[in-house]
Amino acid sequence: FGVTPAYLMSAQELQIKMAQGSKPGEGGHLPGHKVTEAIAAIRLTTPGVPLISPPPHHDIYSIEDLAQLIYDLRQIHSEAEISVKLVAQAGVGAIAAGVAKGRANTILISGFNGGTGASPLTSIKHAGGPWEMGLAETQQALRAGGLRDRVILRADGGLRTGLDVVKAALLGADEYSFGTLAMLAEGCIMARVCHRNTCPVGVATQDPKRRAKFQGRVEHVVAAFTFIAQEVREWLAQMGYRSLNEIIGRSDLLVQQPTGDAALDALDLSPLLAQPSVEGPRHFVRWPDYDAPNALGNRVAEAALAALALDQIPLRREFDIRNTDRTVGARLSGRLVQLGYTDLPEDALHFTFRGSAGQSFGAFLPSGVRFTLIGEANDYVGKGLAGGVIAVRPEEDTTFAWHEHYLVGNTCLYGATGGALYVAGRAGERFAVRNSRGRAVVEGVGDHGCEYMTGGVVVVLGRTGYNFGAGMTGGQAFVLDDPDWPRFLKRLNPELVYATRVEDDASARLLRGMMEAHRAATGSPLAAALLADWEAALPRFWHVRPKWMRERASGSPFPTAASLSPRPKG
Repeated sequence: FGVTPAYLMSAQELQIKMAQGSKPGEGGHLPGHKVTEAIAAIRLTTPGVPLISPPPHHDIYSIEDLAQLIYDLRQIHSEAEISVKLVAQAGVGAIAAGVAKGRANTILISGFNGGTGASPLTSIKHAGGPWEMGLAETQQALRAGGLRDRVILRADGGLRTGLDVVKAALLGADEYSFGTLAMLAEGCIMARVCHRNTCPVGVATQDPKRRAKFQGRVEHVVAAFTFIAQEVREWLAQMGYRSLNEIIGRSDLLVQQPTGDAALDALDLSPLLAQPSVEGPRHFVRWPDYDAPNALGNRVAEAALAALALDQIPLRREFDIRNTDRTVGARLSGRLVQLGYTDLPEDALHFTFRGSAGQSFGAFLPSGVRFTLIGEANDYVGKGLAGGVIAVRPEEDTTFAWHEHYLVGNTCLYGATGGALYVAGRAGERFAVRNSRGRAVVEGVGDHGCEYMTGGVVVVLGRTGYNFGAGMTGGQAFVLDDPDWPRFLKRLNPELVYATRVEDDASARLLRGMMEAHRAATGSPLAAALLADWEAALPRFWHVRPKWMRERASGSPFPTAASLSPRPKG
């Protein structure tokens, strides 16, 4: 939530969390009472409303999807390092090999240990396995595949001592992540009440009175890591080595020690210490050339920046596009942020494309930029849309009914933080997931539409799939009843949202205004027909909103737990 181009461009490392860790809810959950005004402003959501993160499968179904996301991030910020966090479990080595082939810089293997108490007990006990097992398997798989030298391997999961670092290095780790230790160094006492907002030492809380109790200092953390580094040096000296690089991947230096416990001693740890029968580096050497060429995206960015440098705006250009042209628009977005062009006038840069766009068309598009696509597009159209406008419509001589055909793929408008998307046709599954401020008009969507939305407005002029509005804690949607298929209420997920007919003039004006903008942007025949007989069309719309809006309207100052917390599964 709230991932803007400026946020991405400020990073030195961008981490994709395929294993988010042990958190309440599906993948992550910030309780509503911890979403303060400041946090809501940063995350582009509503104060007092929980943030429920969707699991990764909503935008990543395969290694190819992960590689596409890595490609997207390289397009917008070519200088940032990209890491992928994986959970330590059986089979993680095969996944890590795919991640390396997807051109990540770093792979983080995360164990089940660690954490500071923000999780329910069931999550803590069932969140992966020991980092040692996941790290050993990953090291062996990468070496066997000839991939070890091209990716940094990092380990985490409750590392506390210099000996932990040495063991991680011997099992193959180049880098080491510390979370709990750093928290302890700055004063955390592991009270395990993070989720309640009642931390007694003022660490994990948004309560100003409790935060005033915080006494941590930078020097405390520096001292902790200095001690760890000293202990590492001592262990290296005992072993007869001068640097960590000399022992990375040297699992042959580890031996299983007898404990005297018959059950423990019966365990065979030799698979963890095995060395693949291949030659080649045991540790990271250097990254290959990860430059992500994008001829069309570069041409668009160069044309825009040249026009801005010469003050020749508004700019109008047209290009042909093919499905091999991926992530067109992201390079332009990153360069505009980098050069300070963050307040361009509306439609200052208008690019028209003809053909079939590849994945992530218009990703992260900023304000002042408009993309018009005459044709169709693959998945992720408008991913992270940040103020720009995208319009998609068929060719002028098309003979089929526009609203009956799919023009864009899955996971469009994912995580949008502003702007508008107009599609004169249907979209695939998971439309507008995690949308926080984007607006959209589309003429049909698949399953999971508007899931986990925290803001923005979506208008669907047609059929929806199942599970519409699941986890939706903000924003609103308008859905047109199809007279031949009046099943919308059976497709709505009623846990957090409710649906009524359009009840007030303000909502009716908002809906009509968006449909008029849709007609103007795409020339949609369906929108034109509905607007021509607006008095008959308006009663056919369902208005979907989070339940807390109804409660607040009735006098409740904040959402209730019952209206915001999903029911337990099982």
